[in-house]
Amino acid sequence: MTASSQAKHRVWQDASDTFNSDCPVREVLDHITSRWAMLILTALTRGPLRFAELHRLIDGISEKMLSQTLRMLVRDGLVARTVEPTTPPRVSYDLTELGHGLTESLHPFLDWIYRHVPDVVQAQHRHDQDRE
Repeated sequence: MTASSQAKHRVWQDASDTFNSDCPVREVLDHITSRWAMLILTALTRGPLRFAELHRLIDGISEKMLSQTLRMLVRDGLVARTVEPTTPPRVSYDLTELGHGLTESLHPFLDWIYRHVPDVVQAQHRHDQDRE
């Protein structure tokens, strides 16, 4: 391996080290594991939804946070924003192919959460009682 290719390899190695704060994986991980992103991505597995539909479906999310998170997911290529030329314009959001791939891999994770919520809640109660 030449010095030049070693340097290039080293840069990629640093950039692909999840534990390195400069790693692009960290940004993607932060984006997709945020509470609101996970809920939006899961909601969009049902098919395209409009902003107001997402807002009604995801209890507790502010319009500002929904807008910011959708903008981030569109930028990351996980969600497509489609504007229909009507008056007023009709905007809908849908998963891209990349987004569908991600949500397919999230299903086992979410299934684990659904199955183990009672165990986690019970552990939380035990922990809280021990602290009293």
